[in-house]
Amino acid sequence: MWQTSFIREKPGDNVLRAGFRRNDVELNAGSVAKLEIDQPLVSIVTPSYNQGRFLEATIQSVLAQDYPRLEYIIVDGGSQDGSQEIIKRYADRLAWWISEPDSGQTDAINKGFSHAKGEIFAWLNSDDTYQPGAVREAVTYLQSHPEVGMVYGDANLIDDDGLVIGKFPASQTDYRRLRQGYVHIPQQAAFFRADLWRQVGPLDPTFYFAMDYDLWVRLARLAPINYNPRSWANFRLHGDAKSVAADDRCWPEMLRVHYREGGNRISWITFKAAIRPLIYAWLPVRTRMWLRRILIGMIIIALTKFIQPFWAVRGW
Repeated sequence: MWQTSFIREKPGDNVLRAGFRRNDVELNAGSVAKLEIDQPLVSIVTPSYNQGRFLEATIQSVLAQDYPRLEYIIVDGGSQDGSQEIIKRYADRLAWWISEPDSGQTDAINKGFSHAKGEIFAWLNSDDTYQPGAVREAVTYLQSHPEVGMVYGDANLIDDDGLVIGKFPASQTDYRRLRQGYVHIPQQAAFFRADLWRQVGPLDPTFYFAMDYDLWVRLARLAPINYNPRSWANFRLHGDAKSVAADDRCWPEMLRVHYREGGNRISWITFKAAIRPLIYAWLPVRTRMWLRRILIGMIIIALTKFIQPFWAVRGW
C-alpha cells in the first residue's frame, strides 16, 4: 500500500498556485494570501484502476487549472500498469493519495471525499480531463448563485488519442426531470457544494454505474442544480470505459432510484428503460450520440413548425 499526504500551511507552499506566476507579475505577498483565503477551497478526487495510459493527462489537466485554492486527491485501486509510478511523479502536488485494493470506483470516490476539506467537491475519472479554466468558472458561478447546490457545464466526447469526436448532450434538468430519466449531466463537468454532500452522501456502494445519477437526484431534492453552457471537461470513450462496456447496467440502477423516490411502475422513466434496449442500446456509443442529436433536431423542427402559426397570429 502506498500513501502520502501534502499539507499546505501557507499560500506560498503549493505549486498549484498556477494563477500567480512570479515571472509574469510581481504581486504583494499579503494581497495574494488574502485573495487565496477569500476563495473557497475546491477538492477534486480522481479514482483510478489500471488506467495508466490516460492517467497522466487527467492529472495534468487538474494541476494546470488557473484556480489558486485546489486540493487534489487520487485514490488508486492497487493498479499494476505503472499508475503508481505516474502518481509518484506528482506526489508533492497532491493533497493526499493512496494505492491499495478497494471495492471499485464508488468506494474510491467515497474514500477520497472522506479526506477532502474543500467547500466545493468534484470528481474526475482517470480517463477524462478538464478544460482550461473549468474550476475557476465553476467556482465563480456557484459564488454568483448561492442558492444553487450544483453546477455543470458542457463536455466534449474524445477518443483514445484525445481527439474530439462529438459533444455530450448536456442541458438543464431538475429533480422532476431527473426522476423521469432526463439526466443530461456530464459527470466530468459537475461541481457541487460540500455541505450538501455531507447531508446526502456518500455514494451508494451498491451502485456500479448510476451512482452519479443517484447523487444528482439526492442533491436536486435539496437545492437547484444548474446548467452553465461552458466547455469544462472531456469525456473519453474507449473500449474499456464503463460507459461503453457496461451501459446495459445503467437503467436498472436508475429504476432503483426511481422506486426509492416513490415512483410508479407506469411512468416515463420505466417506459424509456423498457424500449431503450430494443431501439439503440446495442449500437456503438458514437452512433447512439449521432442518433440522439438527429432525434432532438427533428423534435425541434417539428415544434417550430407547430408553434410558428401561433407566433404569426400574435405578431411575435
